Amino acid sequence: MLTKKVKNRVYFLSLLLATTFVAVFFIVKSLNKNILYFKTPTDIKLGKGINFNKIRIGGMVKKDSLKIDSEEIEFIVTDFKNELIVTYKGTVPNLFSEEKGVVAEGKLNDKNFFVAERILAKHDEKYMPPELKDILKDNVK
Repeated sequence: MLTKKVKNRVYFLSLLLATTFVAVFFIVKSLNKNILYFKTPTDIKLGKGINFNKIRIGGMVKKDSLKIDSEEIEFIVTDFKNELIVTYKGTVPNLFSEEKGVVAEGKLNDKNFFVAERILAKHDEKYMPPELKDILKDNVK
């Protein structure tokens, strides 16, 4: 027979365990919604873990591919193996130009066309993300 003190401890520990489980569940669920995967044009062409939700793509802006319209900017992102057409409505960072690295955040329409919601280039022109640097180094060989 359990005493009242032991029953209270068991009740408190089980309540604490249940509360911790619920808190961890909601934290993991909210973090999962905010994850953005980084892909290159080759990853997209090969279909490696591609979902059509929000993702980030990265590569180099192909020379002579930049087309600026009054409302939209279109360019090609390449990793020197494959290419992806990107469209973007809005203003681009000052460092955005042809033959420079770019990371675009948005949604993939299909394996050839990407609609960017944001262009990320908040670094100097010599910086390149380590993942992109390694991939480009492997592809240029």
